[in-house]
Amino acid sequence: MRYLPHTDTDRKAMLDAIGVASMDALFTDVPEAARLDGLIDLPKKQGELQVERAMAALSAKNISASSAPFFVGAGAYKHHIPSTVDHLIQRSEFLTAYTPYQPEISQGTLQTLFEFQTQVAQLTGMDVANASMYDGSTACAEAVMMAARVTRRMKGVLAGNVHPHYVEATKTLAKYSDVSIEVTEPGPGGLDALIAAIDEETACVVVQTPDVFGQLHDLRAISEAAHAKGALVIAAFTEVVSLGLVEAPGAMGADIAVGEGQSIGVGLNFGGPYVGLFACKDDRRFIRQMPGRLAGETVDADGRRGYVLTLSTREQHIRRDKATSNICTNAGLCSLAFTIHMTLLGEMGLTQLARINHETACDLADALGAIEGVDVINGAFFNEFAVRLPRPAAEVVDQLAKVGVLGGVPASRLFPGQFEDVLLVAATETNTLDDIAIFAKALAGVL
Repeated sequence: MRYLPHTDTDRKAMLDAIGVASMDALFTDVPEAARLDGLIDLPKKQGELQVERAMAALSAKNISASSAPFFVGAGAYKHHIPSTVDHLIQRSEFLTAYTPYQPEISQGTLQTLFEFQTQVAQLTGMDVANASMYDGSTACAEAVMMAARVTRRMKGVLAGNVHPHYVEATKTLAKYSDVSIEVTEPGPGGLDALIAAIDEETACVVVQTPDVFGQLHDLRAISEAAHAKGALVIAAFTEVVSLGLVEAPGAMGADIAVGEGQSIGVGLNFGGPYVGLFACKDDRRFIRQMPGRLAGETVDADGRRGYVLTLSTREQHIRRDKATSNICTNAGLCSLAFTIHMTLLGEMGLTQLARINHETACDLADALGAIEGVDVINGAFFNEFAVRLPRPAAEVVDQLAKVGVLGGVPASRLFPGQFEDVLLVAATETNTLDDIAIFAKALAGVL
């Protein structure tokens, strides 16, 4: 990105053009108490070369995911993304495409959204999927709001083992929608407390599998208990690759499935952009209340196949008070990357990829479990699991980084003040047996 600061002459010319005497005059509507007094604590302006040197020096302090044995997960996963994906999404007709306000003339964009929806529906075992959300956490929050509209109840119950980012996003949206949120106690284990929290006022229950500790759950008992009380079941996930091997949420009685699609087609990018997945059962009440939009297939006057926006419930398409979502855009380029990668894999390829992930995680669990003082907590997992250490996990992670190993996420980072001795580790197809051996040796040395 070019670094082109404005000169005093540039600023004066712009102020003269809009008829304002000074920069301060642009902020007259901001109360004095809310304004900064002086410059913030940042380096002063420098030339482009100096800025490049400074940024390179800062970057060199990091250990990148591709430069060391990497076992970090907890919601964002390192997978191999075929070069074909990046090549195709950078074609100008895709890279410059945005929301099709005149959708019928954007047939290419609508077709890719339609294909994306089809893949998401098949993965989740659902009937209908929308044309993407920002990320998994906002998809979860929107699902709870949708459940409240469908059931006309104002209470959502979330399992404590749902990823805390999903929980916090849901609480934030619910706060301004008059929906109360109840969260059960987190911890590696079962879902009995969640079932006990369901009552006749509950709009929905949210359960994640694999959960934030990596534990797999059979959702059938939850679904039966929730439906008996008239509540909907929202199944969440952070690792979409798991659906290549683990039973789909729809097959276990879930009404809505939400999650993060980053693992397919979207690399690790310092927190985004990612792509949220959202699907539900073929129920008219659900479809009418889905957030975002739906791309549909039809035929034109000559009988040729074409694509349309079948449902547009965002506030950019309809009146704000009628909108089912205030998300004003969609992660279109990321959903395209997801679709391309998924198409390259195919059903057999995804199943094989999922199996490799699970087998690699099993090898890692065996290696770490053999270290004195390390206890693998999970009974069943996909490619991520939790281990209990004889020392605080945050300290261990810092020491592992000093010897060139990115060894997971301390659970206390997600749950401050709790699970100080629990470390979350993930393994994918990008990890080799040599990586696992290096990690195990380094962990044993640190402990």
